[in-house]
Amino acid sequence: MRCEICGKKVIGKPVRTKIENSIMSTCNECSKFGTIQREPPKPNRGPASRVSAGRRRTFRSQEPTHEVIEDYHKVIRDAREKKGWSREDLGEHIYEKVSVINRLESGKMVPDLKLARKLEKSLKITLLEKTEEAQLDESNSLNRRKATIGDIVRIKKVK
Repeated sequence: MRCEICGKKVIGKPVRTKIENSIMSTCNECSKFGTIQREPPKPNRGPASRVSAGRRRTFRSQEPTHEVIEDYHKVIRDAREKKGWSREDLGEHIYEKVSVINRLESGKMVPDLKLARKLEKSLKITLLEKTEEAQLDESNSLNRRKATIGDIVRIKKVK
């Protein structure tokens, strides 16, 4: 290894030196130009903890999810015009850029949940509809056995 200051080959262990807020590996001679830094302590690693290979549980929230209605761009434009606002006025009212309002009204951008709620509150319209997710019956999944390679691979029979 070479000294980062003078470029000489370092014999033995290099010295970690802080020079002008930079920590460098230097030789013993160049270490006098800065303050010597101690080696950071290495973390003591004990035996690795074992993770059980149990069944993973995934919890779905019972709350219904929301989706934006299909003709959202027409509803937004009509409500804005009904209030007599320009696109700039609507953008200022909901703290969004005019370009976002333009893309929403042209249908090029679908509003996310947060933006749709801001629009609903500001324009007094409904953009979100509730959709329920179909839930799987867990009793069937508990009784099923795990899939094996034989279940997945189709075996060709020799004639």
